[in-house]
Parts: sequence; C-alpha cells; structure tokens
Amino acid sequence: MSNKLSALGRVARRFPRTHLILSGALVITVGLIALTPESGESRPERLQSLDLPKPSASQELARQDSPQPATHVRPTPETAEEEQWIKLTVASGDTLSGLLQERGVSAAQVHRLVTGDERLAELATIRPGDSLNISVDEAGELTSLRYSPSRVETVEATLEDGNWRVENVVREYQRRTRFAEATIDNSLFLAGHAAGMSDNLTMQLANIFGWDIDFVLDIRNGDRFRVLYEELYLDGEKVGEGEIIAAEFWNQDRHLTAYRYQTRDGDVSYFDSDGNSMRKEFIRTPVAFSRISSRFSTGRKHPILNKVRAHHGIDYAAPSGTPIKAAGKGKVIFAGVKGGYGNVLILKHGQRYSTLYAHMRSFAKGIRVGSRVNQSQTIGYVGASGLATGPHLHYEFRIDGVHRNPQTVPLPKASGIASNEKPQFRVQSSRLAAQMTMFAEAATLASSNVF
Repeated sequence: MSNKLSALGRVARRFPRTHLILSGALVITVGLIALTPESGESRPERLQSLDLPKPSASQELARQDSPQPATHVRPTPETAEEEQWIKLTVASGDTLSGLLQERGVSAAQVHRLVTGDERLAELATIRPGDSLNISVDEAGELTSLRYSPSRVETVEATLEDGNWRVENVVREYQRRTRFAEATIDNSLFLAGHAAGMSDNLTMQLANIFGWDIDFVLDIRNGDRFRVLYEELYLDGEKVGEGEIIAAEFWNQDRHLTAYRYQTRDGDVSYFDSDGNSMRKEFIRTPVAFSRISSRFSTGRKHPILNKVRAHHGIDYAAPSGTPIKAAGKGKVIFAGVKGGYGNVLILKHGQRYSTLYAHMRSFAKGIRVGSRVNQSQTIGYVGASGLATGPHLHYEFRIDGVHRNPQTVPLPKASGIASNEKPQFRVQSSRLAAQMTMFAEAATLASSNVF
C-alpha cells in the first residue's frame, strides 16, 4: 500500500501545484452535487417530459370538423323549473286578469283562458293564498298554466294551435286502516268523540245504519259500535279521513253489520253479511226534528178542532224553515193547499207507494207537479200553514193507498249484490270481519293489565 502511495506522489509532483488544487476542488464540488437531493423530491426517480410534434395544418382542420363530445352542463330540474315557470301568489284584492296582465298577458288572452274549459273557469274565483304557475313566451303569449285546486289534484293547461288542452293529474292518497269502538252512555256523537272519531265519521256511521235505526228514538244507553275506517296520508302527513269500510252496531237486541263494496258496475254501497243493501228505498225520517209532537193514532183528539179523529201520520216538531227531504225517489203528483193541511206536497214512488208532507212553509225551488225528485233531496221547508199550533211537519206513508205508521212500516230494500258477484263479496266481507275481530282483540289486550 505504501509503495502505491509513493508512486502516486511521484506522479502528482510532475503537475503544477495550481492545477492540482483546482482539480481537487472540482472533484469535491461534483461529489457534493451528486450527494445532495433536489428540493421537494423524496424519490430519486425523475420525471421527464416528452415533446410531441405539433399536428400539421390539415390535421388540425380535420380535428375541428369531426364531432366533438358535448361539454355544456345540463341544467338541473330545479334550474329548468325556475326558467320555465313563473309562480303567482294571490293576495287580497288580486284578480286573475290583474295578475296575468302584470306579466304582459292581454285581456283577450285571459278571456280565452277562462272560457276555454270548465276546469279553467274556476280560476275566475281564485282566493287570497291560492297560487298558480304560468309560462309566458317572449311575445307575452300565455303558453301554459297549472294550479292545484286541492292537495291531491293539479290542473295542467297547455296552449296548442290556439286551443287549451287541459288535463288533471291526481295524486293517490296513502291509506291506513284504523279501528274505533265505543259504548253509548249519552249520545252517538259523544261516544264517537270518545273513540277518537270525527263528526264526519260519526255521520257516516249514522247514515249507514240510518234506514234501520232511528238515532233519535231508538238509541239506548249500552248500545255500542265498532268501525273500520281509512285515514288518508300524503308524504307521510295525515290529511283527512276516508270512508268507513266495515261497521257493526248493537242496538238493543239487534246486531247489525255493514261492509263497503264496489260492484262490477262501479257502484259503491254498503251491504249486510248476506249481500243485502243497507239502503232502503225510503228514509225513515224526512226531517231533522227536535221531538215528535203527535204519533200515528186512530183516535187522537185534534188540538184545534177539539174532536177525536184518526191521525194517519207522524208530526215532527222542528224550527220553521228546517229543510224537508224526500223520503224516496219519486214524482210530484200534488203541490198546493189542501184544507187544514195547509201547504201540501205528495210524492208518488213507483206503483204502490206514496208519501205526503203537510203544514209546509214553502216548497223548494223547482218543485211543481210533474217534477221528479231523488231520495233525500230538499223538497220544502217546515212551517205552520193550515190548522197547526206551531211549526212542524206532518208526514204520511201509504202503501196501495192505505195509511201505514211511518215509524214501524217495513221499508223495501234497494237491490243487493247480484248472484254472480256474491262469491267475491263473501271473500271480501269475511276478510273485513276477520280484520275487525283482530283489531277488537288487540284493543282489548291493550286496555287490560295483561302486559
């Protein structure tokens, strides 16, 4: 090793000292550069850029002529909605014409709008708080409109070739089945409230059984009922109540059942468990009365004439002006004054039945001999015309010309389920009956101390 160093020293002395110093400094500098990492790098690899040759003029022209993918951003539905529709909210004192003319729509266009369709005619009666959306083109022409008469219905109108095309868009309710039951110890409505039922539902219940039960005279403490009905929801929010779909009523010693059913013809009604209609051809009581002032009798003493004579009807005391309803569908065969009966109306129902309404204050509009009326249609108003001590309705029911007691006469039923539909009805009514039983048992367990 020493011999090699001596040889290296002899070679170094052959070069000038200045050259040796510069060479050493250069070697040291190169070594330091090689060992020092570049700023910001953590890896020894280096990325190199590659310069590609620029395309020729012909290549650039071909590229510009070829189809290019779309680069624009499609507006979101909200953006498109804002651009197309203008929302108008009705304030106090606003009119449809005023609101539209503020947007450049002419009075002639407004007139053409409200006369173009009966559904659009409703826009003439808009009220404060209502809102509608319109679309107007650059020339100020109203081209489309939509509004919502209710939470579930939207009316959309579009102008096509000078005419308005109108369509209804109806949302479906979400329906949930609910159960209620109660025992009557005061009145039907109080019992309904105690069961969580609205007055509307309680009225539905009374109307279903109203042909068999007089809810003024027949109800007793201890009577009870069960009901299956629908609650209506939109977007998870309860917005109302639907129809009763099944009901049971215990009235004194009677147990009545009713099931809602839609026939193949599209008619919806209530039927008992045998498929007979709950509706009768006649309603039992044609007026909302406060009390019965005189009952059907063959030997009543007349309060004014002071003579004993038969009373072939029922007198229902009620405030003057109370509406009187037709007991059944029929034809007016008499409308005028008849002795001590005062103002009298007589209806003919088919070949065998007729009803008479006396002491009326007046007849309803349009009621005259030859007029046809529907069941429960208002035909007149309670009064005290003729020989009467106070305002009341004298009501008679006749079969083949013979007077019958309106309170007790068996009333003919409406048509029931057709024989070819009874199997389907039995399946549906059995399912509803089982559902009613299940709800009732669950309610009994919930109110007990079992859990």
